[in-house]
Amino acid sequence: MNDTASSPPKTAALLQIPQVLSRPHSDLEFDSGINTSAAWTVSLASPEGGARLSLNSLSNGAANGFRDAVPEEETEPEPDTAESIAEDDFINDEEGRPARALYSFQGKAEFRELPHVEAGDELEIMREDVGEGWSLARLARTSRDAESEQGSEMGLIPRSYYIFTAEFAQTEGLLVPSTHSRMRSRREASSDSITPRGSPTRAAEALPIVPQNTGEWFPSFRRSLLGGKSLNRFSSFVTSGAEEFVLQGSSEDASQEASRPAHHPRSATEDLKRESVLGSIAEAERHFVEAGPTWKTKVPPFRVLVHSPSKRTSTLSGAYTMYTVTTAFDALSHSRSASDPDRGGDGDPPSPMRITVHRRFSHFVALHTALTRLLPGIALPPLPEKQYAGRFSDDFVEARRGDLERYINRVVRHPVARYAEVLTFFLGCESDAEWKKQLPYYLTMPPKGPSFYANVYHPAFNVDAEEASEAVDRFVNHTRAVGKGVQSLRNIFGRVREARVEMSRAERLLSYSLLSLITVKPLASAPTTGISEEDEEQPSTSHGHVNEDGAWCWRENCESCLKLTKAMQKTSETLQIVADLYDDHARRTQLATHEAFKNVAHPSTLYAPVVDTHKSTLSRYQDAVRDGCEDEEMAARCETVLNITMAEMDTYHTQKVEDFQELAKEHLDGEIAFYEQILTRLRTARKGFDPPQYDELAQSPRQPSIYERELEHPRLNPQPLSQPCPHVFDSAPMRPVSVAIQEGVGMLLGGVASPARGSVFGKFW
Repeated sequence: MNDTASSPPKTAALLQIPQVLSRPHSDLEFDSGINTSAAWTVSLASPEGGARLSLNSLSNGAANGFRDAVPEEETEPEPDTAESIAEDDFINDEEGRPARALYSFQGKAEFRELPHVEAGDELEIMREDVGEGWSLARLARTSRDAESEQGSEMGLIPRSYYIFTAEFAQTEGLLVPSTHSRMRSRREASSDSITPRGSPTRAAEALPIVPQNTGEWFPSFRRSLLGGKSLNRFSSFVTSGAEEFVLQGSSEDASQEASRPAHHPRSATEDLKRESVLGSIAEAERHFVEAGPTWKTKVPPFRVLVHSPSKRTSTLSGAYTMYTVTTAFDALSHSRSASDPDRGGDGDPPSPMRITVHRRFSHFVALHTALTRLLPGIALPPLPEKQYAGRFSDDFVEARRGDLERYINRVVRHPVARYAEVLTFFLGCESDAEWKKQLPYYLTMPPKGPSFYANVYHPAFNVDAEEASEAVDRFVNHTRAVGKGVQSLRNIFGRVREARVEMSRAERLLSYSLLSLITVKPLASAPTTGISEEDEEQPSTSHGHVNEDGAWCWRENCESCLKLTKAMQKTSETLQIVADLYDDHARRTQLATHEAFKNVAHPSTLYAPVVDTHKSTLSRYQDAVRDGCEDEEMAARCETVLNITMAEMDTYHTQKVEDFQELAKEHLDGEIAFYEQILTRLRTARKGFDPPQYDELAQSPRQPSIYERELEHPRLNPQPLSQPCPHVFDSAPMRPVSVAIQEGVGMLLGGVASPARGSVFGKFW
C-alpha cells in the first residue's frame, strides 16, 4: 500500500494547501551545496516568481514559535516581511502529519534546524521533502514546553530521524458466532475443524486492515511505532512475518505469484520436476499441528550420511572440498505409480532407497538460506561457519564433514523441514546439469513470511494464555539451565580426554620401566626417587644381570628365570598396547562424542527467536481478548502463531530426549568396547603365567623386544590432544594481539603451537 493508492482525508487536505507551500518549479535554481537554511528558503519559494516565503526571521529557540518571530517594536514591516509572517501563521495553524522521532537530534539554530529533539518525541511533519533529505517539522508540545510555558518549535530534521505514525481501525472480517467468547480458562479443542479461524483460505481472501487518519506503509523497518507494530524491527517476531500475519493476515495465492522471480516462471513442467517427497509442492507447503500442540509427522524419519570428502579444483572458484551425501530412507507407497512394473505385490513392503549425491559447502549454505526463507517460524540448526585458513588439512576436513552430517541430520529430524521442497531437491538431484539449472530458483526465492503461518492448520481454541505464558517461562529457564550444564559437561569431557592421554603416558612409562628392569638397559628421563647416590654412580652392565639366554638371572641355563623373563616381557608389550588403546580412545572415539555434544549445546540461543515470537504474539493475543476491545480475527491468528511456537517447544523436548539418550549410549558403548579390548589384552598376558603357556616359554631363548630401542628415547611426550571444532554459538575469549602475532610467525617458521591447542583449530580460533 502506498500513499497515492489510498491516502486518508487528512493527507488529501494537507496536499491542498496554498501553492506557496507546493514544491518549487523546475526553473527555480537550487544549489545542493547550500546549507540547510538555504534548503528551507528554496522549498518555500513562491511559484509565481514573487518574493520567497522567508523564514530566516524565525528562530528555533523563540519563546512563542512562528507568531513571535518578528520583534514587537517593528510597527510597520516591509511588504515581503508582512506576507511572510502571514504565511508563517498559516503554516503554524495547519495541522501536520503525526510522526515520532526515532533518534535524538541536536540541530543548529543558525541552519534553522530543530535544536533539541529526544528519541520518542512527537512531531508534526509540515513538509516531508524540502530538499537534500530534510523535512520541515514541528515539535509537538511536550512536558518541557508545559513547564516553561513555551509553544511548539518548528525547524528542519533529517527524514531518516523520524517515522510516521498511524492508527488502525478494526475491520469487518469473518463473522464469529455470538455465543462464543474467549475466556482465559482452558477450553476443549474442537474436533470438527482444524482450520485456524481468521486465516485465509482458497475460497475467501483475508480482508486487509484499513489505515485510519494519516499514515504511511513501508516494507521493512519504517513501520509505524503505533497501531500494534513492534518497536524493535529486528526481532524475529517481525522478521519472520509473524507480526504482519497477526495484524493483517495473508493473501497467499496472489502474493506468492506476484513475488516469484520473473526469470523463473512456474510452469507445470517445472513444478513436476520440483516435487517434494510428499508428491506435490502444495502438500509440502501445508503444515498441521495436532493436539499437544505438536507437529504432525507427514514423512517417516530417515538418515543422511556425509562421507568420502575429496579435494577438487575449479577454474572459476579454485580448490574446494566435495562431500558425498547418501540418503537412506524407505520408499513411500503413494510415491509410486500404479503402473510401475517394478512394484511388488500388495503384501510386499516397500524396498529401502538410497540416493547418493555430491555437494560442496556452498551448496549447504544455499540449502540453509532457502530453508530460513521457506520456514521462518521454526528453529533451524546453525550452519557451520566458513573457514578460510587450513581448510584442506585432514583434521579440519574431517571435523567439517562431521559438522555437516550433524547439521543435515538435525534438519531432516524436524517433522516440518523433513519434507521441504528445497531439501528434497538438495538430497535427490543427482544430475549436475539439473542442479545448476534449478539452484538459481531456490537462491532467488522470496521469503514466505506471513504465508507460512497462513498454511498452518491446528485445532481451534486450543490456546490458554496463562498456560502459554507459564510454559514459555519454564521453557526459557530449562533451556538456559541445559545450555549451562552442557557447556560444563563439554569442558569436563575435555578434561576426561586429557586424563586418558595422561593415563596412556603412565601405562607406557610402566611398560618401559618393566622392560628396563629385565634387560638392565637404563630408561632415559626416568624418575630416580629413592635411589641412592652410590647406585646412580655405579655403571650399568649386563654381566651378572642376564645370562646368555637373555634370562633375568646370573645363572646360566636357568629355565625358571627364562620363563619368568619372557612372561614379564610379554606383560611389558601388553602395557604398550594398552597405552596405545588409551591414546586412540581419547583421540578418536571420545573426540567423536565430544563433537556430538554440540548437538545439545546452546538450546536457549537456538530457540531464542521462537521464544521472542511466542512472547510477542502472546502480548498481542492478550490485547485482542481484553474486555471492551475484542478482536476475534487477530486472536485467531495469534492462536495459529502460538500453536507453531509451542509445537517447536515440543519438538525440542522430543529431540532432547533422543539426543541425550544417543549421547549416553554412544559414550557407554565406546567405554565398554574400549575396556573390553583392554581386558582381552590383559587376560592374554595373564594366561602367559599359567601352564601350559608358561611352560612353553622355556623352549627357546628370549628375543629382544621391539620396545627396547625406545628406552633411550621413550615416547613419553605425546602430541597435543585435538580439540573439537567450536560451536557456532561458542563465545571465544579475545587473545592479545601480541600472542596472535607470535603464533602466526611461529606457524610461518614451522614452530610448534601451544600445547593447550594441539589441533589445526587451535592456531586460528
